[in-house]
Amino acid sequence: MGSQSRRPTRVPLLTAWHKALLLSWAQQHYHWSVDDWKHVASSDESRFQFYRTDACVRQDNATPHASRVATKWLQEHSSDFRHFHWPPKSPEMNIIEDIRDALLHAVENRSPPSRTPMDLWTVLKDDWCELPPRYLQTLVESMPHCVAALLCVRGGPTRY
Repeated sequence: MGSQSRRPTRVPLLTAWHKALLLSWAQQHYHWSVDDWKHVASSDESRFQFYRTDACVRQDNATPHASRVATKWLQEHSSDFRHFHWPPKSPEMNIIEDIRDALLHAVENRSPPSRTPMDLWTVLKDDWCELPPRYLQTLVESMPHCVAALLCVRGGPTRY
């Protein structure tokens, strides 16, 4: 008879206020189609540029996103896109988290490992370009399901 160990799922600590914000946000976006979600750009404390004018920027009000530098950049470029407000404490709703995990996994499995920051940057760019387009499409297509799951748990943690 064997035993299995499982790592507990890490979820953010959600107060009643956070849950109410997440539930309200989910109710507002429940009707969005996959095509609507294709026009939302996600970020995670990284630099990015837009070359399209029909994009939205997702900002989750995390401290790095709400910093003076980030806020100033968003204000200076506000004519390039619509600002998409996202409730705090909602990492499982951000597809960039899945992409970052995939890149981290790819970097960790490289042999030999990167030894300098420039090597790491090169590896990350290469691994980014090797992400299958279908994988990225699947993440976007999952957003309506993520929103529905958030509604089902009334703003609480989801399996996403």
